[in-house]
Amino acid sequence: MKICVIGGGGAIGGYLAAKLARAGNDVTVVARGATLNAIQQFGLMLHMDDEPRPIIAKVKAVERLSEVETPDVVILAVKAHQVGPVVDDLAKIMGPDTVLIPMQNGIPWWYFQSLPGQYENLPVETVDEGGYTMKKINPKNIIGCVVYPATYSESPGVIRHVEGNRFPIGEIDGTVTERIQRISQMMTDAGFKSPILEDIRAEIWLKLWGNMTFNPISALTHEHLEGICRYPLTNDLARSMMTEAQTIAEKLGVIFRVDIDRRIAGAEKVGKHKTSMLQDLEAGNSLEIDALLGSVIELGRITNTVTPYLSTVFALTKLLNTKVQTSQARLALSMA
Repeated sequence: MKICVIGGGGAIGGYLAAKLARAGNDVTVVARGATLNAIQQFGLMLHMDDEPRPIIAKVKAVERLSEVETPDVVILAVKAHQVGPVVDDLAKIMGPDTVLIPMQNGIPWWYFQSLPGQYENLPVETVDEGGYTMKKINPKNIIGCVVYPATYSESPGVIRHVEGNRFPIGEIDGTVTERIQRISQMMTDAGFKSPILEDIRAEIWLKLWGNMTFNPISALTHEHLEGICRYPLTNDLARSMMTEAQTIAEKLGVIFRVDIDRRIAGAEKVGKHKTSMLQDLEAGNSLEIDALLGSVIELGRITNTVTPYLSTVFALTKLLNTKVQTSQARLALSMA
């Protein structure tokens, strides 16, 4: 297939691009700066523990979406706040049958599209102000996806895989179509696990349940997952936040397949792992707090659900993010 990976030089985008290219697909990545130069000169390099040598993928690397020919598949592997700046150019390269696979954390802009009920086609303002992206992108082109692998960028054009290969996918109207079966097979052929789900929103909530809780708590405390789960007060806080989120999700018709105890226990088992938000804080990067937590609070307002714990943690983390961005600083403390 002809595949375009937007954010193809990033941790998840690069991981996908390298393996999809090795499987024989025609892959173009959109990247910038030193990453673009490195990929153009040396290829896209992926290190995996179960591979004796790094994968060096020869992909086409471009700086602007306008340089991309209409693809069969677009993988949108950028953070939620980076979608808006590319959406106009994205809409221009998509054909009527192009499949778009957004891979953002948090509540996606398309959440209420193709979702019958009182909230159908309601924009999620926190991640899509004025519903601009929703208006520009035809929901019929979208396949939902949840990203589980852990990867990071070692250097420009060099990606390190840590663990995991699951990318569950689902049509946003819940149907099982011929095209989603093709996409699942494409991912499988590249070495990923992409089961087809009839309720992709429930899977989004399952991952978000942990992300919206442990990411901001870790940023505020500089603690890893194991420490947050084992310290009684932060364990209680996480539990209270997850209870509020579960109430919101269940009002929207979501059924959780695990309970809070099991979700927290799963986070603890990850061990002394720094969350992505803590890593962003230490690197001086903008924190993905609006998509992970602000969007959930917005859905709380929509469903008339009070969110005192979520709102408090959101306010504290937003202020932290503002201070770090304003001072252009990095903030890192040693961990025991």
